[in-house]
Amino acid sequence: MTEVEGAGALPVAALTADTIARIRPDATLFEVADALVAADVGALVVGEEARPVGVVSERDLAAAVAARRPFESTTALDVATRELVWCDESATVAEVAEEMCERYVRHVLVQRGGELIGVVSARDLLGAYAAADMDDEA
Repeated sequence: MTEVEGAGALPVAALTADTIARIRPDATLFEVADALVAADVGALVVGEEARPVGVVSERDLAAAVAARRPFESTTALDVATRELVWCDESATVAEVAEEMCERYVRHVLVQRGGELIGVVSARDLLGAYAAADMDDEA
């Protein structure tokens, strides 16, 4: 097995951060933009800790700009993706990558025992494969 194939077998829980970037459902798009920059992430979980109701991403923000939505009155929930894509913490990088491709999403919520423990992004998965490829070349 090559290192790249080994990266696909890595559980996604190994790639999730200790903190989850969140935003209130009623936050304005200005607050969404500020929170994305402050957390240096591509997406925010919308809603309470125990009950996420959506994910708002850079792409959602760009779509709001293109649609000329008013940033001071449009909320995070107004533009958030509400059909959440979840995986278990034991899911592999390869399984989650396949799910992202099938569902056409860039962020997947990671759960343990039904509780949100993190978010994994396409960038995270790409990083795992790239690191394994660099190790394989060394």
